[in-house]
Amino acid sequence: MKISEIQPIVLTSKEKGAATWASSMILVKLVTSNGEIGYGEAVPTLRIISVYNAIKQVSKSYVGKEVEDVEKNYHEWYKQDFYLGRSFESATSVSAIDIASWDILGKELGAPIYKLLGGKVRDKVPVYANGWYKDCVTPLDFAERAKEVMGRGYKAVKFDPFGEYFNWIDEMGLRESEERVKAVREALGEDAGILIEHHGRFNSKSSQLVAKRLEKYNPLFMEEPVHHEDVEGLKEYRERTNVRVALGERLVSLKEAYFYISQGLVDVLQPDITNIGGVTIAKKVVDIAEARDLEIAFHNAFGPIQNAVSIQVSATVNNLLMLENFYDWFPQWKRDLIGNVTPVEEGHVRVLEKPGIGVEVNEKLVDELKAEPEALDVKEEPVWVVGGTWKRYLK
Repeated sequence: MKISEIQPIVLTSKEKGAATWASSMILVKLVTSNGEIGYGEAVPTLRIISVYNAIKQVSKSYVGKEVEDVEKNYHEWYKQDFYLGRSFESATSVSAIDIASWDILGKELGAPIYKLLGGKVRDKVPVYANGWYKDCVTPLDFAERAKEVMGRGYKAVKFDPFGEYFNWIDEMGLRESEERVKAVREALGEDAGILIEHHGRFNSKSSQLVAKRLEKYNPLFMEEPVHHEDVEGLKEYRERTNVRVALGERLVSLKEAYFYISQGLVDVLQPDITNIGGVTIAKKVVDIAEARDLEIAFHNAFGPIQNAVSIQVSATVNNLLMLENFYDWFPQWKRDLIGNVTPVEEGHVRVLEKPGIGVEVNEKLVDELKAEPEALDVKEEPVWVVGGTWKRYLK
């Protein structure tokens, strides 16, 4: 089947999510010559307009091609775009189109994606909670909310305890962060998984100070402890700390992922299927990681299409640690978009058996939520943090 149309669609609503990035969504609708429809999802962040336009450009390479030729089509764009390995906009656009292509491929063959990737190794995918700590500032805020989350059946929680600190952190910041983490650990007990999100906000020296203060609370991993581009700083962090490192959401190519894996810079790899190159590249990254005994925990923070395809691929991954999960903290409209068919039950999500990515999109709701791409306001609190947490509590 030839690809006849690719349409980027921006969705938003007055109902917001746990963070600014969760309040919008970029859906990609792919239509074939016989009318089959597949869906993908691209990453919005602060770049809604540029990603929307990039999808239109990447589409020029895909329209008229056979939808089944996912490998060939990806590499044609790799050939055409001189800056794919350095462009987030290009990478998320080609990823979204690739996901939509796999959705159609599954529908054409009458099989969920996991069957096209070698079959599943689990019926339910373990997940950890993120997005749960909106407006949490004090240690008590974090502890009480974390207990509520564990009461839902989650076995692990991820959170960013660093308030408004960026690049550098002082003694007050270290104390604030430690008290928040200590409160969560004491509230949940020693068996719960605690994952510390840094959002790549620190220089290496500051992140090393953080690691020395927090390692006693036995974090499952420290995510993006240094600025993403600071490779030398990450190497120094690895040499001078005793914590496990997780990273990967900003990786945009197979070779970039291979570099971090081969250099021993990561313990838990977190590729994002909507960034890394879709299903086509994600499955290769997983195999390379498995060969080096790394665990996989896909980054999964944006919307229900990303969530659906991440569940499908995670079902096939032998070296899966857990899948990130924002689902319970999405705005309701994102759950409604797929009929709320991927609920979390006792810390797991059931692998769906419907063809393609396993979900059906409510096109009536798409029409209701459709909006023109607009630039987001830039405020003191960055869009990448969970809302209401860019604050100190010690004076």
